[in-house]
Amino acid sequence: MSEENEIEIQQTPTFKKAVKRLSEKQKDLVDDEIDKIVADPEIGERKKGDLSHLWVHKFKMEGQQILLGYSWNEVGLVITLMNAGPHENFYKEAKKRRAADIKIIR
Repeated sequence: MSEENEIEIQQTPTFKKAVKRLSEKQKDLVDDEIDKIVADPEIGERKKGDLSHLWVHKFKMEGQQILLGYSWNEVGLVITLMNAGPHENFYKEAKKRRAADIKIIR
């Protein structure tokens, strides 16, 4: 087996708050999706324009599409989990938090 570089995972307060509201079963599903991101950080879609710092991985949870926003720093091998939630207002909220999120990832 080949030796892999360790990827650091960080969480923003917004992400922690979103996950805190989930049931244990839902948290397990989110953890599985995070594992997929760690295995292939480019699994998500990189956003453009104001949200170019953001990657979004989409998955289903109990029949509803959930978006998991994260930032990927390939050089530093750091994934910063930004937010998780349904599509409704996801991008609007991401734009509001843009400056704070960029401070965290830089």
